[in-house]
Amino acid sequence: MLQHPPLPSPWRLLLIWGNIGLQSFGGGASTLLLIRQAFIEKHDWVQEEEFARFWSLCLMTPGINLIGLTILIGRKLGGTRGVVASLAGLLLPSALITCLLTAGFLAVEHQPLIQAMLKGVIPATAGIMLLVGLKFAQPLLQVAWREGKLKITFSLVLIIVTVVAIIALKITVALVLVCAALVGAGIFSTRPVPGVAPSQENEHKPEEVQP
Repeated sequence: MLQHPPLPSPWRLLLIWGNIGLQSFGGGASTLLLIRQAFIEKHDWVQEEEFARFWSLCLMTPGINLIGLTILIGRKLGGTRGVVASLAGLLLPSALITCLLTAGFLAVEHQPLIQAMLKGVIPATAGIMLLVGLKFAQPLLQVAWREGKLKITFSLVLIIVTVVAIIALKITVALVLVCAALVGAGIFSTRPVPGVAPSQENEHKPEEVQP
């Protein structure tokens, strides 16, 4: 029987989320990657499929997705106190530093060196977003592969159609997510009928009448 690691205290959640907030340079993609590394890879408090489910719920609701994800993970690991500690750790230190950097940036924003640095950060952020996307797709595709080649084909097609719909056709993200959810409900809700074990089959077989 596998033993799960003990859940963290609110103070430890505060320190972990504070560390994530202070390291999350580059936007939401880097923050999401740090959250995965902290709670899945390092501490094993959240499972891959569970994390993907949390993030899917955040994408389907309005508001800031990362805040919703922080609340869900904090509630799972520490209840109400876990939510408060997680939000405080993520938001307060990083918000303070952001305000200080913004005030300082106004004085140097037109410097050529600063503009060159910003041009280097943008492609790096795109690379982080690509890595996060691959991390999300990997466990989902593995599950689809175990359920059959037909379902993994549907998963790949759905990924491509979603990208084309948002980037090329400029369809609203909310509409794309609703359509993807409806398609997923129709495709992935079916479950294979479990086979009857030989022992069970013998139990239900009528007894032969002895002559």
